[in-house]
This record gives sequence, C-alpha cells and structure tokens, in this order.
Amino acid sequence: MSNLSRVVLSGASIAFASALLMAGGGAILHPEMTVATGTYDAPAATLGQSSADPWSATTIAAGVDKKPEAGHEVTLVGEVVDFSCYLQLGKHGEKHRPCGQKCAQAGQPIGLLTKDGTLYMLMPEEHDPRRDGGVDIRTAGSEHMGHIIKVIGTEAKSVDGYHGVYVAGLTK
Repeated sequence: MSNLSRVVLSGASIAFASALLMAGGGAILHPEMTVATGTYDAPAATLGQSSADPWSATTIAAGVDKKPEAGHEVTLVGEVVDFSCYLQLGKHGEKHRPCGQKCAQAGQPIGLLTKDGTLYMLMPEEHDPRRDGGVDIRTAGSEHMGHIIKVIGTEAKSVDGYHGVYVAGLTK
C-alpha cells in the first residue's frame, strides 16, 4: 500500500470515528471502572420529580422577556459522576466514588453518564433558589456518586454539544 493510500485511509478512519463520537454519545471512558450500586434496568434511586411544566415560575420570570429557552421533561438513567474528573481523567465507578464525593462537596459540577456515553450536566431547576443558594445538588450528587440512578428533569436544548438537565425538587 502506498503512503498516499495510508494517509487517505487514516484520515477517513479518523473522520468516521470523530463523526460517531460527535453524533451524541460514544463509548464510556474507562469501562473497566465498574459501578457496584444500581443497574440500568434497576436504578438505585430517583432524583427529581415530574412536573406539569418544564420550567418553574422563577425560571420563567428570570427568562429574557419571561421566556426561558425551550425545554422538555426527560427521564434518564445513568451513573452519577463528577463532571470534571470524568472529562479530565475518565474516572467514574466505585473506585472513584470517594474522590467524586469530595469534588462534589467542594463545588465541582455533577454529571449523569448514560449507557451510550452521553454526559449530561445536572443542575437544580429553580432559577432564583439556585442563584441565591436555596437549592443543593451537591448533597444528592455526593450521596449517589458512582451509582446508577434515574433522573427526572427538564432538558434544555443542546448547545455546541453540551447537554444539561435541570432537576426540580432540590430545595433546601
């Protein structure tokens, strides 16, 4: 095989792999780091609650012209991860639980890693309580770190590949 053929084949392979990863998920980083609590078929807990409206009154009031970005309720199942350690190091699962708990309690963002490898940032839904410290996702995130749970919340539109779910019912 000529060098040109190898370069073209390598480039095509890289482009194909990149397209698969950008298409919403991909593989879970370090699948050897396993979860001991909960499964995708039997989650260990549920975080969040169903609501008639995607956004709370405080979120609507805070929106530009009282119109927040479009959102819809979702129910997802995945592993609670420390967003920063997962992105930076690929760490998750039972072995990473103590570190993830410390990171969550220190204010690092909480994530939900689904079976297909999609990573969602989890945030409290209620705008004013979130802004003013009246909601707490750190406690729930720390308690369930490294566990597979079910999350009910409002998914906002994806922005540049970032996914977020706003979880209601986390008021202090």
